[in-house]
Amino acid sequence: MRLSSSPKLALLLGAASATLAFAGAAHAQQAQTQAQADSAQLDAIVVTAERRSENLQKVPLSVAAVSGDQLRAVTADGGDILALSGKVPSFYAETTTGRIFPRFYIRGLGNIDFYLGASQPVSIIHDDVVLEHVVLKSNPLFDIAQVEVLRGPQGSLFGRNTTAGIVKFDTIKPSEDFKGRFSASYGTYGTTTFDGGVGGPIADGLMFRASVLYQHRDDWVDNTFAGVSADGTKTPEKNAMGGFTEKDARLQVLAKPNDKLSVLVSAHARSYEGTSTLFLRQALTKGSNDSAAPRDKVAFDEAGNNPQAYDTYGISAHVDYDFGPVTLTSISALEHTKGYSRGDTDGGAAANFPVGGVPNGFGQSQGQIRDLDQLTQEIRLASNGDGKLKWQVGGLYFDSRDTTDFYQRGVFLLPTSAGYNPNNWVRLHNLNTSWAVFGQASYALTDALTITAGIRDTYDAKKTVLVKTSNNAANVSTYAGRRYVRLADEQVSWDLSANYQVNPDVSIYARTAKGFRGPTIQGRSAVFNADFTTADSETIQSYEVGFKSILLDNTLRFNASAFTYEVKDIQLNGNDSNGNGVLFNADKAQAYGVEADMEWRPVQNLLLTAGASYLHSEIKDKRVYAQVCALNGVVVCTVENPTIKVGANTFAQIDGQPLPNAPKYNLNFTARYDIPVGEAGRFFAATDWNVQGYTNFVLYKTKEFYAKGAFEGGLKLGYENLDKGYEIALFGRNITNEKNLKGVIENYMAAVYNEPRIVGVSLSAKLK
Repeated sequence: MRLSSSPKLALLLGAASATLAFAGAAHAQQAQTQAQADSAQLDAIVVTAERRSENLQKVPLSVAAVSGDQLRAVTADGGDILALSGKVPSFYAETTTGRIFPRFYIRGLGNIDFYLGASQPVSIIHDDVVLEHVVLKSNPLFDIAQVEVLRGPQGSLFGRNTTAGIVKFDTIKPSEDFKGRFSASYGTYGTTTFDGGVGGPIADGLMFRASVLYQHRDDWVDNTFAGVSADGTKTPEKNAMGGFTEKDARLQVLAKPNDKLSVLVSAHARSYEGTSTLFLRQALTKGSNDSAAPRDKVAFDEAGNNPQAYDTYGISAHVDYDFGPVTLTSISALEHTKGYSRGDTDGGAAANFPVGGVPNGFGQSQGQIRDLDQLTQEIRLASNGDGKLKWQVGGLYFDSRDTTDFYQRGVFLLPTSAGYNPNNWVRLHNLNTSWAVFGQASYALTDALTITAGIRDTYDAKKTVLVKTSNNAANVSTYAGRRYVRLADEQVSWDLSANYQVNPDVSIYARTAKGFRGPTIQGRSAVFNADFTTADSETIQSYEVGFKSILLDNTLRFNASAFTYEVKDIQLNGNDSNGNGVLFNADKAQAYGVEADMEWRPVQNLLLTAGASYLHSEIKDKRVYAQVCALNGVVVCTVENPTIKVGANTFAQIDGQPLPNAPKYNLNFTARYDIPVGEAGRFFAATDWNVQGYTNFVLYKTKEFYAKGAFEGGLKLGYENLDKGYEIALFGRNITNEKNLKGVIENYMAAVYNEPRIVGVSLSAKLK
């Protein structure tokens, strides 16, 4: 459906306002100052969405901010970056490859590809360093000051060009005063977390901050397979998998030798061991979206209980020099990671799940990054002062290279494969280099009206080389596809916005932006003796309008926006009959929607906040078909789109389908009520809820592969002492123990579920 008139935007914006009026609340701030406790007024939220500190209400684009205390409240159960999913309107996150491979979506735009080299249209920026590779995007969040979600195409200021938006994480920085904080919790399944940081002066002009994170969960999922698995593991085995141990540290040193120069050096390390995603084979039955399969039992005959482990190291230097009228900034960073993830990809013993009377499955798969290095260098020159004209110009160089192995155990029991996968192991070398020059300027035409414009020229090149392949049973290399592919593109992107301050409490804005995502290569297909697949660059043109307001004597903050966009040559990913990702371009995708945030303190001790988003998206290309769920030529799910047959394979037409993993709506609600005790103490009760609308997990429509009306809730009861700076509480995440479908493996009718209920106790404190 093509959006062709502005009245539709106005209608949707009104609908979002009405939704929030009835919704009531979401995302209560967990930490408040003494002044807040004595007043019903709201504090200002300061963001750096335009590379300078500004009040959220003055920024002419759709931005959501989550404080570090808010984030820690929803990760007390050992949660990671995925805990943000649904907590911010129009933002969704999921994984089918465990904690080391999160996938992000903003306004419906993302990438469902599970390939380790997959590119994503959502950019992650951590302390001003762009993290591009999917494993680096999983870097843990600890000692965080604030999270900002910038919705819509970005590129004239931050990191790499991005078509969907940016998630920006800022950690607590060193200060001239000694400060510290920690939060610790213990709960179900031995779930243990500790997130803390401490720092202060070392000498005149020299400061530090040291931060650590520890997360652990015991194994809690039983492997019920009866017998000895292919790798020698004896089963059944109780509490065989599901746990993890995360250990992370960061040291920051800030030097300010004079009032002109600032040098911040940061180094971090990560050690992670855990369980990759558990696929519950035949958890879904044909014709139904319901599943009775238990979340705590699997029947895996491969992969040694699905282990995964990664080690990551990084160092960065952020240098600012103030020349008076302008400030010169340099951000240099190097990231390194290596590790592996192994899984029983078919979700269970082949003999237990016959298709057409024939045992079927390919058992174990493994992706291993032998070595990955990412180098980024950004230079930026920005004006200082509060004059009518503010500007920034800069450049970025990006270099990412890795050597990655893919392994697929050759246990196909199909008549056409003679019992073996022809190429069950490949080694690929991937290289991605990019450079960009960018700039942005804002000019206050009047005291009320400010115009902002940005432009960026980006060159992006990717190369994949097949270094090595394994041999089949006859010790003969069978791979006949390409062994070298290089793609490159250069394009200009831009944005233009206007912000009008109606009065001191209300502003309206409009923004249009063009962005692009460079070409992509999918090399993993070589493991199935298939040629690489590729996708050309995609471009997006986006429009949005919105308002930001502070109402009711600064007790209500209400911001809303409406948007529409068109992505031409959109990059999509489907699956072939082996469950292997296949890249391709469709003609275009169109979408429109609304998003809104509200924070309200109706009385002194009650805080209500709410978020809502609505999205309508469509793939527009009558010529494009996606291969459907099938094993041994048998379609195992209920396809509701028109289909065609090509050889033994069935394909569904996807014209008019919504984008995958793009919730039609999302509502989040929280409330916190305080009961004062004495001058500085208070008991409190806080709750948060999230409801997710229809979400299709694949490119075509089925009766099985979607979620609708899924919800989760959290609860926290405790005591806080504002004077002494500590809090003790009981908490629960997913308190109703909802079993929500989060993803699928189509060929095996396999389900991926959310985390189980976790309840526990938490303690936090701040040192001043």
